Amino acid sequence: MTPRRRLDELRLAAMMLTRVPMGRLADPAPTLTQARWAFPLVGLPLGLVAWAVFAGTMALGVPALTCALAALAVLAALTGGLHHDGFADFADGMGGRDRAHRLEIMRDSRVGSYGVVALIFAVGLSASALGGLPASAWAGFVLVSVASRFAMLILLDTLPPARDDGLGRMAAEARGALPWGHWLPGLVLTAMAALLCGPAVFVVLAAMALVTAVVARQALRTLGGQTGDVLGAVQLATETVGWMALAAAL
Repeated sequence: MTPRRRLDELRLAAMMLTRVPMGRLADPAPTLTQARWAFPLVGLPLGLVAWAVFAGTMALGVPALTCALAALAVLAALTGGLHHDGFADFADGMGGRDRAHRLEIMRDSRVGSYGVVALIFAVGLSASALGGLPASAWAGFVLVSVASRFAMLILLDTLPPARDDGLGRMAAEARGALPWGHWLPGLVLTAMAALLCGPAVFVVLAAMALVTAVVARQALRTLGGQTGDVLGAVQLATETVGWMALAAAL
């Protein structure tokens, strides 16, 4: 595999997980299955940008909660609210009667009461937790941003697609053809950020791992596997808990 091909896969992952322009990919373009190894790497620049906004506004004397909301707003803008949408749809779907009804609800573009309440708590908890972090916590921003997208890769590789179409199905196609070594970049990046966080990292990673397992179990039990909404839900859920654990541990 050439470096150019790997770069194209990274660009495709960034196209799928953000709204940042990445130009056009030359033919033959990589598939989403081939690009999924780069999901955690997309979290690196996002985490750094969020930290820069947080630290920059704090340096201007802006109240901590406002700094936190500004950082979260930038993350939402850079990702196009993609993960928020998946999180809300997943929450709405849990109110369905059965598997088919849940999947139908999740495909509906409208957001229901469960989704609205879930988003309010996710953003509120994230903002209150971020407001308690010091401006120097750049490694924590990177860790949570990278690890939450690594959680997406874990569910994508360990759960079957719940639908015959959609993002989850596209990204999971022929996944068995790739070795487990495609987790290595995300593991290395997560480990590097973890080493820079100090002892707090154990609490953060344990909390994020627990939430990943809970979302995976719920998705498998109620939907029969993962969808694009489930991947978005696990990202935002682990990110929210990551911020809370980081604020508690620092």
